[in-house]
Amino acid sequence: MTNSYWTIFKKQKKDQPCCWVENLRLEQQEAHQEKSGKQVCIWILKMFGIKRNKDTSVIRGLILWFLVTNIMLVLYSLTNPLQMKNRVFQENRCPPSMAGLLQKNVTQIAESQPAEASPAVNIMFMKTHKTASSTILNILFRFGEKHNLKFAFPDGSNDFFYPSPFLCSHVKDYKPGDCFNIVCNHMRFNHQEVAKLLPPDAVYVTILRNPADLFESSFHYYHRTIPLTWRINGENKLERFLSDPQNFYSPEAYNSFYLKNLLFFDFGFDNNLEANDSRVMTNIHNLSKRFDLVLMADYFEESLILLKDKLRWTMDDILYLKVNARKNSSVSRLSPELRAKILEWNGADWKLYQHFHDIFWAKIEVYGREKMKQEVNELRRRNAEMKAICVEGGDAVEAKNIKERRFQPWQPVGESSILGYNMKKEIEPKLRIICEKMLTPEIQYLSDFGVSLWLTSLWGWLKDAVFTL
Repeated sequence: MTNSYWTIFKKQKKDQPCCWVENLRLEQQEAHQEKSGKQVCIWILKMFGIKRNKDTSVIRGLILWFLVTNIMLVLYSLTNPLQMKNRVFQENRCPPSMAGLLQKNVTQIAESQPAEASPAVNIMFMKTHKTASSTILNILFRFGEKHNLKFAFPDGSNDFFYPSPFLCSHVKDYKPGDCFNIVCNHMRFNHQEVAKLLPPDAVYVTILRNPADLFESSFHYYHRTIPLTWRINGENKLERFLSDPQNFYSPEAYNSFYLKNLLFFDFGFDNNLEANDSRVMTNIHNLSKRFDLVLMADYFEESLILLKDKLRWTMDDILYLKVNARKNSSVSRLSPELRAKILEWNGADWKLYQHFHDIFWAKIEVYGREKMKQEVNELRRRNAEMKAICVEGGDAVEAKNIKERRFQPWQPVGESSILGYNMKKEIEPKLRIICEKMLTPEIQYLSDFGVSLWLTSLWGWLKDAVFTL
C-alpha cells in the first residue's frame, strides 16, 4: 500500500471506520475518470492534428466541433438500415426483369428511333469534388425528370454518407434487387456496391480537373472544416501550407482527405499513396476498366459534346448554366512555383489526371477536331440564348443579391463566395419551367424531388449560426 493510500486508510479508519473502503474506491474511480477524460482530449487533439500546447479556446472549439459532428453522425446512422443488413444480400443485383420494367417507363423518348440509336437512360455519374460536377448533376436531374427516370437518392442528406465508402443501404428506401436508371450524388466510389443498383448496360461517367486548380478550390472551400489548417498563420494559408505540407498534415486527422489527393480519395483509393507507389497506376488502370467516359472540367464544353455523343443525346439535353461558380475575388492566383508544389504534393491525382487527359484527347481525335469545334460553337450559341432568356442582368450575382431563396446556392463555412442567379420575371410559360430548372441549385432540386434533407438542413443551420466566422 502506497503512502497516500496509507494516509487515507488512517484518516478514514479514525473518522469513519465503516466507510473507509467505499470512500477509497470512490476516490480511485474519480482519479480514473479524470485520467480517461484527459486521454479523450489528447485523442481528439491528435485526430485534429493540434499540438497539446495550443490555446485553450481553440481546444474548446475543437471539442465543440467534435461533439456536434458526432451527434449529427449518430442521428444520421439511426435513420439508416444497419450496414450489416446489406452484407446479407451481397449477391443481389438489379435483375434483367426489373431492368426491362425500367425501360418500359422511358420508351416514349425513342419510339421513332432504332434501338441502337435510342438515348442512353441508365447512367452512373461519379460526382467528384470541385470539378464542375454540380453543373453535370443539374443536366442529369433535368434529363431524368423530363423522361421519368428513376434516381437512386440519398436519405437525409445530399450525399451517400460521404466520406464512408458507398453501400446500397445508403440509398433511400433501398431493397435488395431494386433497380435504378441514374446514380449521381456525391459518394466515395465503391464499384461492387454501385453495380448492384444499375442495369448491365449502364454507362459509367465521371469528371476530373487539373489537380492544381482543384486543390486551390478545395482548400478555399473546405479549409474552415479542416482543423489541420486552423493553426496556419498569415493571410495566405494556401501558400503557407504548401511551403511545408508535411508539417501541417496528418493522415489520421479529421477531414484531412481534403488536403491530399482528393480525387484518389473520392474514387475509393488510399489518398496517402506516393506517386511512385506501384498501387497508384494499378488503381488508375482499374478505373479505366470501370468508366466508359471521363470528362475534363478544364475542357468542359468539349466534355459535354463527348457526353452527348456517348449517350446519344441531343443538344437540348446538355444546355447548361454554370452552377456553384465562385466569385473571382475569392480565387487565389497560382504562380508556376505554387502549381508545381501542388502537383508534387498531389502526385497520385496528377498521375490520374494525366492518364485520363491523354485518353480524353484521343477521343476528341476520333470524334474529329473540326466537328468538335463546330459543336462547341453551337453549344455556346444555344447557352447564350438561354442565358439571355432566363437570367436577370445577364449573369450570375453574389449571394447577397439573389432575390429568391430557391436560387440561393450552398455556401462554404464562414463566407458567401458562391454565385447564383436571379430569374427574369417576363418569360413565356414553356421556357419559364426550363429556366427554373437550369437555375436551381442541387439542394433545392433534391427537395423538389422529395428527398429528405434534414441532416443537410441541420448542418446548414449550424454552419451559419454557430461556425460562421
